[in-house]
Amino acid sequence: MCHHYQAEKRRQLLEKRFGLVLPADWEPPPGGLHIYPTDLAPILRRPIERASGDDAVPEFELVEARFGLLPRFAEDVSYGKHTYNARSETVATKPSFKDAWAHARHCIVPCAAIYEPDWRSGKHVPTRFTPTDGGMFGVAGLWGPWKTPTGEWINTFTMLTVNADDHAVFKHMHRPDPARPPELQDKRMVVVIPDGLYEAWLDAPAANAAAFMRQYPADRFVATPEPVAPKPKTIKPPRRPKPEPPQQISLLSNGRSSNSSGGGSFFFTGVGASVSQVRFATITGFCSR
Repeated sequence: MCHHYQAEKRRQLLEKRFGLVLPADWEPPPGGLHIYPTDLAPILRRPIERASGDDAVPEFELVEARFGLLPRFAEDVSYGKHTYNARSETVATKPSFKDAWAHARHCIVPCAAIYEPDWRSGKHVPTRFTPTDGGMFGVAGLWGPWKTPTGEWINTFTMLTVNADDHAVFKHMHRPDPARPPELQDKRMVVVIPDGLYEAWLDAPAANAAAFMRQYPADRFVATPEPVAPKPKTIKPPRRPKPEPPQQISLLSNGRSSNSSGGGSFFFTGVGASVSQVRFATITGFCSR
């Protein structure tokens, strides 16, 4: 499954290959080049007006869409965190995808790179995949319109995937399931459409769409490990010893004292004794001389 990729940002490449005339202020996606589910990203599709037969309508259009297909019953954009990939084996029947598949709402997701976790070392190593020819990956996708709670219509999309258990490279991606044999791991990879088949994919009716669900050759990927730097260890300062509780100190031996004039004796119960805690002894032997 692919939940992280880099959107194609090379203006000249997009304009030349697809005959686009991008606005002068066109920039990469607002969320940056690294795209994750629910982020805005560009997709390529046939203009809806093209069905009118107007020759002035361009062959392709580049529109922004949310990564994660939103069916009409989705309550908010966060639903896209579960629909950013669609399995080619079940896409025709799953409630979230079957409408877009049946209506052949095909699109191409222009990717400069895709990221997958390499588990050959037994640990997760993020790996960046780029095309060997320096071009872009045109990933097969489905798009669909979705009405927000405020009444605004937005575009959303998903990437199609196929099984990769026997792929020379992608069978090593993602965490292996120890309970399954190697040939039944159900590893996944996105469907990359060859450059020469872009138009055919966008125009294919639903009945012919399954023919495009194929693995992309391993020798057309360049893999670059990008391990995450370990977090620096935080050295905790030594714990301070807890202060000893203050001990009560008797101000007078045995709690009693008499004045030299034979006056009344008195005692404290301890430091901080209140007036109520002071008791005066019976005054005896006090007289004027």
